[in-house]
Amino acid sequence: MEKLSAVIITYNEEKNIERCILSLEGIADEIVVLDSFSTDRTREICEKYKVKFFTHHFDDYIEQKNRAITHAAYPHILSLDADEALSDILRTSILQVKNNWDADGYTMNRLTNYCGKWIRHCGWYPDRKLRLFVARKGRWTGLNPHDVFVMKGNSVIKHLKGDLLHYSYYTIDEHYRQAERFSTLSAKAKFQNGKNAPLIKVWLSPVVRFIKCYFLQLGFLDGSAGWRICTISAKESYQKYRKLKSLYHHKK
Repeated sequence: MEKLSAVIITYNEEKNIERCILSLEGIADEIVVLDSFSTDRTREICEKYKVKFFTHHFDDYIEQKNRAITHAAYPHILSLDADEALSDILRTSILQVKNNWDADGYTMNRLTNYCGKWIRHCGWYPDRKLRLFVARKGRWTGLNPHDVFVMKGNSVIKHLKGDLLHYSYYTIDEHYRQAERFSTLSAKAKFQNGKNAPLIKVWLSPVVRFIKCYFLQLGFLDGSAGWRICTISAKESYQKYRKLKSLYHHKK
């Protein structure tokens, strides 16, 4: 049986981290947490469960996740966010993989809980994620804040049964604050990569985003939660390109 390192990055995750850790019992041979100097009870909770706890200032999601892997003792990695947990079916799937590791990486579906409701549309499900992998076979990359683990070209990737449970937002205000933060991070990342924001995109992108989320991705089937998700998503798209345009304005 292959030994498995579960790797998590954290910052002020006292309301989530215990659930994440408990879902890893009997699955992970070690749990590694790389924390960005939390000011709440995150460290205390981790130490209660004898987690290997490290700290480093937060550069961005991609660099922090790559950095966290370097603290793992084993090459086989299960990477989770603090607000995620393994479903029972996914736990069983991962145990089967540990007994017969026959791929370089494994994807899984992520099911998100939004203010107490499981969301199965809006483009939020199945939301396939590659989170179980051999570390040397790939690397975290992407455009912040949207990180993705990319495997080398000749890698074998398989899909697992079961859902990765994602407890995203407890209140609508949390969603608004995160959308504001993510729009800023996305604008900066696009600016650093030379992406521009013509005025038509500033105004058209939120309309396109809402139509895609609410109608094409069937967000209306998630009721009032679907409406809220799609409207905030559209607003985030508008803010992202407005902030990007502002960055170029200040540069000039």
